[in-house]
Amino acid sequence: MADSTTMLSISDPIHMVLIKTDIFGETTLVASYFLEWRSVLGSENGVTSLTVELMGVGTESKVSVGILNIKLEMYPPLNQTLSQEVVNTQLALERQKTAEKERLFLVYAKQWWREYLQIRPSHNSRLVKIFAQDENGINRPVCSYVKPLRAGRLLDTPRQAARFVNVLGYERAPVIGGGGKQEQWCTLLAFLCRNKGDCEDHANLLCSLLLGYGLEAFVCVGTKAKGVPHAWVMTCGTDGTITFWESLTGHRYIHKPTNPDEPPVAEQPKPLYPYRTIGCVFNHQMFLGNCQPSDAVETCVFDLNDESKWKPMSEEAIKSVCAPGATTSLPPFPPLCASTIDASVTSNEIEMQLRLLVSEHRKDLGLTTVWEDQLSYLLSPALASYEFERTTSISAGNEEFQDAIRRAVPDGHTFKGFPIHFVYRNARRAFATCLRSPFCEEIICCRGDQVRLAVRVRVFTYPESACAVWIMFACKYRSVL
Repeated sequence: MADSTTMLSISDPIHMVLIKTDIFGETTLVASYFLEWRSVLGSENGVTSLTVELMGVGTESKVSVGILNIKLEMYPPLNQTLSQEVVNTQLALERQKTAEKERLFLVYAKQWWREYLQIRPSHNSRLVKIFAQDENGINRPVCSYVKPLRAGRLLDTPRQAARFVNVLGYERAPVIGGGGKQEQWCTLLAFLCRNKGDCEDHANLLCSLLLGYGLEAFVCVGTKAKGVPHAWVMTCGTDGTITFWESLTGHRYIHKPTNPDEPPVAEQPKPLYPYRTIGCVFNHQMFLGNCQPSDAVETCVFDLNDESKWKPMSEEAIKSVCAPGATTSLPPFPPLCASTIDASVTSNEIEMQLRLLVSEHRKDLGLTTVWEDQLSYLLSPALASYEFERTTSISAGNEEFQDAIRRAVPDGHTFKGFPIHFVYRNARRAFATCLRSPFCEEIICCRGDQVRLAVRVRVFTYPESACAVWIMFACKYRSVL
C-alpha cells in the first residue's frame, strides 16, 4: 500500500460523466466533471465530504445542471494523514506549474503558426488544428485526445477495432441556431459512455487503438466532398504503404499519390477514398502541418520526415503538455469494458418484436401473415457472413447459404431476401427505416399465393455495449403468371 506522500504525487483526477438515457435507449451527455480527490489525504480519519456543482456540456457549459454531494474515504485507511496545508500547497504548486507549461506551449504554438504562414499565405485557409474544445468548452492541444489504448482480450485485430469504432453511433454536436457546426471533441470516457459522437471522436479512438496494436497511426484533419471538414485515420507501413481508415464506416483505402507533373496522357490512379484536402496529421507524440504546394489528398506525399513537405512541431513541446503525467493532459484512458449485452437473448427479443410489427402492418393492409421458422433459421449464415466481411473484408460461406435456400424454395416459387444493418437495438425504429426501402417494403407487404414470411435478427456484440444488428426479411411465394 502506497503511503500518503506517494498518493499526493498522483495528480490524475477522477473523471465522472453523467448520462441521461430515455425510454428508447437514446443517450445524452449531461455533464463531465474532473474531481480533485486528494483533499481526502489531509482529512481526519481518511473521510471527507465534498459538494461539487456540475455544469452542462457544449453550448451549455456555463449552465449549472445540479449539485452532487460526494463522500470520499480511503481504503485501506492510511497509516498517517497529511496536514491540509501540505495538500493545499502541493495542489497550488501543481496549478502554478501547469499554468506555466500551458502558457509556454501557447507561445510556442503561436510562433509555429506564424512560421507556417510565412511559407505560403494560402496556408491560412488550410485545416491545421492545433487546439480543440472538449465537452466542457476547455481548449486542449489535439495531441492530448490520442493515447495508445490496448483493448485487452476484447478486440483481437486492428480491423476488428475499426469495426468496433464504426458501430459506435455517429452524431454531430448539437448546435443552437444556424451557421457552421458546433465544434466539440469529446474526451474518451464521455464518448464511450454516450456510445456515439462526431467524426473526430471516432478518429481519435481508432487512432488510439491502432497505436495500441503497435502501428504508426495518425489522425488526419482535412475535408471530404463539398469542402465538409472531416477527420480520419492514417497508418504508415514500414514499407512506406499509406493506408487511410475511415472510422465512421470501417473502410480502408490504400493511398497512391498522383503526380501533377506527369503528362496528361499518363494513366493516373483514381482515388477511391472520399477525402479531398488534408491540413495536418497528429498522434500522441507528433503534430505535422501540411506545407506542400497543394493540400489535395490525391497529390500529397506522406513522407512525414521530409520537413519541406510536413512542418513538424517540437516533440518536446508536445510532451510538456500531452505526455502521461503532464498535469494538463487528460487522465489515463479508462480500459474498455466487456459488453453486458446477451447476443442471443437480444437477437430473439428484436426478432419477436419485428414479427409482431410485420403482422400488425400486414393486418392493416388486409393481409394475413404466415411465418416459416425453418426459412428464418436458414437466413442465419448469411447474416454471420455479412458481419465477417465487414470485419475482415473477406467474404465467405455464401455458397452454402445459396444452396440451402435453393433447396428450401420449391419449383415454381419465388424467394426474395433483404438484409439491412443497424447500430441500435430499437426494433420499432429499425422497422420504420426498413419500410422506407422499396425492396424491403415489397417483401413485408408481399401478396400472392402461398406467401410465407421469414425474419432473422443477429446481434453481434462489441465492447462498451456497442453492437452491430443485422436483420434479414425474406418471403417465398408461388409465382402466378
